[in-house]
Amino acid sequence: MLRYGIAATLLLCVAYVPLSCEQADLRIGSKKFTESVILGEVVAHLARDAGAEPLHFREIGGTTLVYKALVSGDIDIYPEYTGTLRREIFADRKIDDDEALEEVLREDGLVMSRPLGFNNTYALGMKRQRAEALGIEKISDLAARPDLRLGFGHEFVDRDDGWPSLRQAYDLGDRDVKVLDHDLAYRELSSGAIDVMDVYATDAKIQVHDIVLLEDDREFFTRYDAVLVHRADLPTRFPEVATALDRLDGALDVDQMTRMNLAAELDQEDGTRLSESQIAAEFLEQQMAIRPHVEPETVYTRLRKHTIEHVDLVRKSLVPAILVAIPLGIVAARYRLTGTIILVIIGIVQTVPALALLVILMKPVSLLGMSSLGTGSMNAVVALFLYSLLPIVRNTFAGLDNIARGAHESAQALGLPPLARLRLVELPLAAPTILAGIKTAAVMNVGFATLGALVGAGGYGLPILTGIRLSDDALIMQGAFAAAALALLVQFSFWLIERMVVSPGLRLRAS
Repeated sequence: MLRYGIAATLLLCVAYVPLSCEQADLRIGSKKFTESVILGEVVAHLARDAGAEPLHFREIGGTTLVYKALVSGDIDIYPEYTGTLRREIFADRKIDDDEALEEVLREDGLVMSRPLGFNNTYALGMKRQRAEALGIEKISDLAARPDLRLGFGHEFVDRDDGWPSLRQAYDLGDRDVKVLDHDLAYRELSSGAIDVMDVYATDAKIQVHDIVLLEDDREFFTRYDAVLVHRADLPTRFPEVATALDRLDGALDVDQMTRMNLAAELDQEDGTRLSESQIAAEFLEQQMAIRPHVEPETVYTRLRKHTIEHVDLVRKSLVPAILVAIPLGIVAARYRLTGTIILVIIGIVQTVPALALLVILMKPVSLLGMSSLGTGSMNAVVALFLYSLLPIVRNTFAGLDNIARGAHESAQALGLPPLARLRLVELPLAAPTILAGIKTAAVMNVGFATLGALVGAGGYGLPILTGIRLSDDALIMQGAFAAAALALLVQFSFWLIERMVVSPGLRLRAS
């Protein structure tokens, strides 16, 4: 058994050898939409110009996730909106003005900057041709058209300042609403699958898809002034950065922000598309005479970076899962009642939605002093570890349980003690089934690891999310095909391992 202990230790060492040396002293977050990413890049460029070493965690899920990351200290600053803070983060508290909002933020150890200069409020939009054909100009006109198909983003459906309150304010009654990703809703609207969707006032896609905004004739939507929310100690830790960020006060208006968003959505004359980093750099050069250096990103450099991040997530979660799941499967095969409990618990964990699990894990991970975000995010690693357990435990249990009774009796007749029987007879006989479970877990892990992009962990999920956000099918395909290729490579690798460690007779029997 000493050899197994040494092998397990070596595997863990291999799993946690760093693949990159990315260092940062200032951590910036942004949410999963273009404007937030651009503003995050503006902050990163300003911080770098002020002498800091920033790291931008792009497209971190939704509002709740990124706010929790700020409170826990996983990030130091991110762009937000006053209306979102009042109506979503602090929906259970009556906050009448910005002064009251600042006081509530201080209770969480946070500070809000002065407004950046534009109000990105919610609105309802329709295709111009469809709205004109039906004579719909105001939100109140929707009350007379219950046949219209509504499609709203997840946050808008659940938020206090979203659909539930809007429905009451405009007497829209009970209607079936299609809930879908905000970026996908634009495609659904253009294809005619839905008639009305929620939009942000500065969305570039409003122009791209020729969408008309319905008049908020009952003035339901509140102001959503863009601000920066940061930890209270940021000016003390980075005084030069704080001074540089003050230059953003009132520096952006609605038209300017919309043009920046549009630049990220449209191809240039040469067929290329500006990155959010380039757009932010151009803004700073034009408005503040700051000339940030932006490294051009090619398909090769992007894939190489995301491959390292993806492999990092897979190895850090799969190796510990193997080392934990096989003993659990052995226990489950030896002790039936305990085994039933183990399989039920692991099966329940498998059914928890990924985003919910990432949010649930954020607090315990932070309490343990580990990073919830970024490359090697322990949030993503622990979630992938939990998702990998079931196939390995189940196959280990099945492999041991299906060993012929004669094999057990022969081992006992030879006088082998229990551990020797397990090591010399039972595990070798169950090896094909156990390896099949590990192979299944590995392939699933490669697919699930795309979810790491939701907590800034990168990987192949980031080009997929970015491609959906920018309606860029090429980016989506880059991430999807790369993940599929890695899954096939993993499957082939385990086929080779099986041929090396499992005897031909057992392989023949398994087939």
